[in-house]
Amino acid sequence: MATPIDFNDFSVFFPEKHRKFFKRCLQVLPERYAAVDTTRLTIAFFAVSGLDIIQSLHMLDSEKDEMIEWLYSLQVLPDLNDPPTNLDRCGFRGCSANGHNFLPNVKRWNSVPHDSCHIAMTYTGLLSLLILGDDFSRVDRKAVVQGLKGLQLPDGSYVPMPEGGENDLRFIYCACCISYMLNDWSGMDIPKAIDYIRSSLSYEGGLGQGPLLEAHGGSTYCGLASLVLIGKLNDVFTDRQIRRMKKWLLSRQEDGFTGRPGKPTDTCYSFWVGASLKLLGSYDMISFTKNRDFLMTTQDGVTGGFAKWPDSAPDVLHSYMAIAGLSLMSEPDILPINAALNCTVRTHDHLKDVQKQWCS
Repeated sequence: MATPIDFNDFSVFFPEKHRKFFKRCLQVLPERYAAVDTTRLTIAFFAVSGLDIIQSLHMLDSEKDEMIEWLYSLQVLPDLNDPPTNLDRCGFRGCSANGHNFLPNVKRWNSVPHDSCHIAMTYTGLLSLLILGDDFSRVDRKAVVQGLKGLQLPDGSYVPMPEGGENDLRFIYCACCISYMLNDWSGMDIPKAIDYIRSSLSYEGGLGQGPLLEAHGGSTYCGLASLVLIGKLNDVFTDRQIRRMKKWLLSRQEDGFTGRPGKPTDTCYSFWVGASLKLLGSYDMISFTKNRDFLMTTQDGVTGGFAKWPDSAPDVLHSYMAIAGLSLMSEPDILPINAALNCTVRTHDHLKDVQKQWCS
């Protein structure tokens, strides 16, 4: 007789449960997700990339083509009759609440007022297409870059939409990912973006969301990953600043990781802080055992998924970040990830193959 599985065993990782959780998030979501419907594309990215990391993209074989069509339907394209009128709004939107409905195959359309891209949706939309094996053949790359260019502010930072919004390191990171994937950096004033990252260094040692703001694990990752994608990680900060940054990041570990001093440990920082240390070449200095033990306490052995904290309900964002954090620690049966682009090495290799086709 087979030994029954104890789903309350905090030492065991349950990949089959998480496969079903991510697949379910692509089909039906709890009512509480209605509040974030405008970012539906990002929710899909967490689920699709989560399946990729745990080697389960085959579960999407029957619907992969349909998903690619849906992703393309969210592309904001140049106006049919007067393309320049909305080039500053081109990219990807988060859902079909604004703009046209399902029109994945058109190359131009009559633009709709207030139908604008969002920089985070453009990043996750492009990356989701890559994960699903697409070759960007229907991406209007020039229009996306033009839209990106219009989002950069004079201080080097980016706003998420043409209509405005917050400006901080999160959106510089999205801009760097988009430019890196499209192999076109003309949508970014790189020196100004680097100056903004440099000026966001806090007296504590980490990077804040912007100048004169407190250091934060997420924004430290965004700044460092941006510099890696630009190819300038070793040119911006002094050796002393890098040492202090490593010390600040390592100090974020208790059992799991916190994002700031005085805050509780949180599942997502196993990736944000862990990946930052990975980019700095110091990830081996953390306690893998403590980090993994914490992540396992946030795992739901019944429904699958990971929560923000122990004894909490799982959600798709923290489930993805937990899986990505486990990948950094080389958890068995989980694919390695590219820490800067936040995708599997397999997906990054596919990107390079796609880019080679543009040069041939």
